[in-house]
Amino acid sequence: MKSILLKAVLLTCLIFPVWVHENASAEMTWPAKCASFGGVEANQNPSFQHINCLLTNAALQANIPPEVVKAVAAQESGWRQFDGGKPLITSDGGIGIMQITNQSSYDEQRLKDDITYNIQAGVDILSRNYQRTDLPKIKAAGPEVIENWYFSVMAYNGTKPVNSPLVQKDGSINADAYQAEVFTKIEQDSFLGNIKLGQYPFSTTDFVYSPNSAENILFNKLQYTLTDQMHASMSLFQTGNKVVVTIDGAKLRSQPTTTSTSLKELAKNTTLIINGDFKYDQDISKVNQFVWYPVKTEDQKLVGYIPSAYIIKKLESPVVSPVDDNDAAVSGKVPENAIVKIMNGTTLIGSTPANTTGSFKAPIPVQKAGTKLTITYKDKLNALSPSVTITVADKTAPAAPTVNSVTNKSAEISGKTEANATVTVTIAGKAYSQKADGNGMFKLLIPVQNAGATISVSAKDSAGNIGTVRTVTVVKAAPNMPSVNTVNNKAVSVTGKTEANATVSVVIAGKTYTAKADQYGNYNVKIPVQNTGTTLSVTAKDSAGRVSAPRSTAVIRVAPNMPTVNPVRYYSTAVTGKTEKNVTVVIKIGTKTYTTKANTYGDYKLTILKQRAGTKLYVYAKDAYGKVSATRTVTVY
Repeated sequence: MKSILLKAVLLTCLIFPVWVHENASAEMTWPAKCASFGGVEANQNPSFQHINCLLTNAALQANIPPEVVKAVAAQESGWRQFDGGKPLITSDGGIGIMQITNQSSYDEQRLKDDITYNIQAGVDILSRNYQRTDLPKIKAAGPEVIENWYFSVMAYNGTKPVNSPLVQKDGSINADAYQAEVFTKIEQDSFLGNIKLGQYPFSTTDFVYSPNSAENILFNKLQYTLTDQMHASMSLFQTGNKVVVTIDGAKLRSQPTTTSTSLKELAKNTTLIINGDFKYDQDISKVNQFVWYPVKTEDQKLVGYIPSAYIIKKLESPVVSPVDDNDAAVSGKVPENAIVKIMNGTTLIGSTPANTTGSFKAPIPVQKAGTKLTITYKDKLNALSPSVTITVADKTAPAAPTVNSVTNKSAEISGKTEANATVTVTIAGKAYSQKADGNGMFKLLIPVQNAGATISVSAKDSAGNIGTVRTVTVVKAAPNMPSVNTVNNKAVSVTGKTEANATVSVVIAGKTYTAKADQYGNYNVKIPVQNTGTTLSVTAKDSAGRVSAPRSTAVIRVAPNMPTVNPVRYYSTAVTGKTEKNVTVVIKIGTKTYTTKANTYGDYKLTILKQRAGTKLYVYAKDAYGKVSATRTVTVY
């Protein structure tokens, strides 16, 4: 401690219980943890790593971050207890590595000769400073937080105007303040410049003093809330803890020293698992203030050592419960008391602190299905977690589709629903489905329905939510499509039912045949015999001239098709034509009957006597099952 502290130390000793050296000897168990470095020779500074061990263990036993104690020792003495074989005593009376100013409660000779005693004295002073109620602290922060020792370090040198955190006249940061220099050493020596310690939000009104006065500063503000990330000591990791690498290219070493083999260069944010207690550099002369941790990679494939300066505690991603488009809150699990934030793009839509068990529930505006939400948290040190992105689930069913009018001539149904939803139309228990386009428009082909029929229409979105059913009734725009009885390849008429007194038209190969239905709607339209498979189109027209939708029907087979017969002249000596393959062709001329068999192509030929013009020939075919076709009548000419 420099001379500025003399008065402050005396005042502190009056206010707070002091560490008494007789008891301290019994309590100083920490030096034994450095026994592997050997004893300390008289009037000689131990090796750098031996001192590293002494400072680290003294700090840990006192519940002080070792980084703080090491930086204070570096600021005070450059880690020297002796200078030129003699105890280091500065012009202001500061003694040894921690520059202790002699007091009656300490043995001055031991402060000079015993480095461990000197370190313990410095640690005691820091501890008492931390307990002072007139020095500011960080809200809700504990002694493991390095930044929370800012004012305790300040008081180690003296709470004088020269150490004011701000320059009073302009409010700028006082980089020459003792504690500012110590904290810079922490950043440079313990963290190798890889981190920036959190900054206090100071204001000149926080401190009352006269710049030219020797009086202590009065602190108007005794509690601060930091928004910067804060840092716990890197000496507190335990086996099994997960950490992440803070820089690109950090080397995983085979031994705890920079001269050992590099096993792998690690990328920033690589996860490692602490594999045991920290070690000091194997090269005892190395001027590294950090320690080495044995670690293994997350895949267990590599085991080695990494400096504490290159790692930080790993924060796990938040665990978030599913969110759907009806939810007005996001819930999940994070570390206790962490502050959770929910973002929709760049917009903050919700924030809440977790409770003491880590559970959280943050109110948010209800979000549309498909919206991506990003959730992060800051822990008690304001460290930002990895983010989790969730997609708002669609749990809202589509509204009932709008459906355009359906008439008894409609062969399709159309309307609008949710974009890309699947529309299902149900008619008499049979379902027809079609996907709507990106604008929600849909159009499905359906069988023509009679007026008064009911049609159910529903929509299912991509998430499987089925909406309300829309029921529509088919409206009359013309007579209903006629019913048509079966028409076979021997039939000479088409029969069925339609509206009473409607005119029924049957169209076959472009030719129309008509008849009027009776008062009961029964109709009978005469047609030529048709071959199997021929399509007939049947419509009905009412007295107002409105024409129904066409009913299409195909002629079915009940026997061979009626044979075709080539023209027969008065001089012909054969009848030829075509029919089904291998059937028997029967030709009647007058009272005589002649038969022949068609070949495998259905061609037939029957030799006859010449017939007079006007003679009628009756030709039909009979298959192997005895089924007889309709008869074709041919007149000789």
